[in-house]
Amino acid sequence: MSVLEMLWSALRGITANKLRSILTLLGVMIGVASVILLLAVGNGSSQEVRDAISSLGTNTLTVRASSGGGGGGQEAATSTSEKIINLDVATQLDSANLGHVAAVVPQVTTSLTVATTDASEDSVSIIGTTEGYFDVGTSSVATGEAFTSADVTTAAKVVVIGQTLATTLFPQSSALGESINVDGSPYTVVGILATQSSTGISDTNSVVIAPISRVQRSFTGFGAVSTLTVESTDSDSVDAASAEIEIMLNQLLGQTEDDESYTITNQSSLLETQQASADSFTVLLGAVAAISLLVGGIGVTNVMLVTVTERTREIGIRKALGATRGAILGQFLAEAATLTLLGGLLGVVAALVGSNFEINGTQPVVLDYSIPLALGVSVAIGVFFGVYPAARAAGMRPIQALRAI
Repeated sequence: MSVLEMLWSALRGITANKLRSILTLLGVMIGVASVILLLAVGNGSSQEVRDAISSLGTNTLTVRASSGGGGGGQEAATSTSEKIINLDVATQLDSANLGHVAAVVPQVTTSLTVATTDASEDSVSIIGTTEGYFDVGTSSVATGEAFTSADVTTAAKVVVIGQTLATTLFPQSSALGESINVDGSPYTVVGILATQSSTGISDTNSVVIAPISRVQRSFTGFGAVSTLTVESTDSDSVDAASAEIEIMLNQLLGQTEDDESYTITNQSSLLETQQASADSFTVLLGAVAAISLLVGGIGVTNVMLVTVTERTREIGIRKALGATRGAILGQFLAEAATLTLLGGLLGVVAALVGSNFEINGTQPVVLDYSIPLALGVSVAIGVFFGVYPAARAAGMRPIQALRAI
């Protein structure tokens, strides 16, 4: 019996009971579609986080104090002045001309109420920083301009605000040049940030950025800064810049390498951590989806066993006419494999259509290997679960098969 004859016989067997075959195809289709789509969701989620981290810059470092914060105040500054990273330390780091460090930008943060005569917004993130923030960070000014070094020197009451906050406070007009009240004090809006994608629980488009000297004077005091953003000369110099910053900081703070008053992180380490978590998440989703594919395979076994029982007389006649064990085995294996292959192809089509829609806020990104993998597994499952029914059919003796009906 040739391969074409086996395939033709398999198609005839599948179409003999259309409803049963359709239900079996649906089981396999759902399993294959689930595998491809859930892997795509995991990959899409991973891609979103990876893009968000990469957008922060692959040549930047972040220095954070292990204790203390941006609002240390005068008391904190005097009691622990030798052990805190303050504005003076940041200035010395920036002016040290370290070989692999291009810039050091300090930041202090707090949350306050921001209002106009017509609207108000509570718990808005207030960032005090220098003019270098707009060069080192990902925030860029879309309308107006950023504040200058002169504004930082004079502690000017000027701010750059996010798009969301600008729309909230000034729904009918442009916020540029207008005055807003930050915790009751008036500030002039000199710039509006370009829209950014939010990567956490806070809205990065609802912020107020002001000169660090003004924020410290009015709100946080002159204690420790919240973070230092360090820009290396290029992406290949991140590790060297980190080592230089660590040595210099230890000297300025009068501490040794064993002290843990600060931590230095970079985007590369965040990417590595995120990638490991994403891989585990994707594997978990794939394993869950594979269960439905396994259930579909069990359904194939059930259908093929019923088929063998129903076609016992046919098997007996064929064997009586000289059909070999291998021919009978191949016929039923081909039928099981064809059934799962058709279901797998339908599952691929369903998955590709489904990947065009967001799932729980995530845009699926189909992995290149997931389609051939899902198809191959579906056919393998058909063959695996079809072996027992096919072997049962091939093992029948002609006289027993003819007596069965």
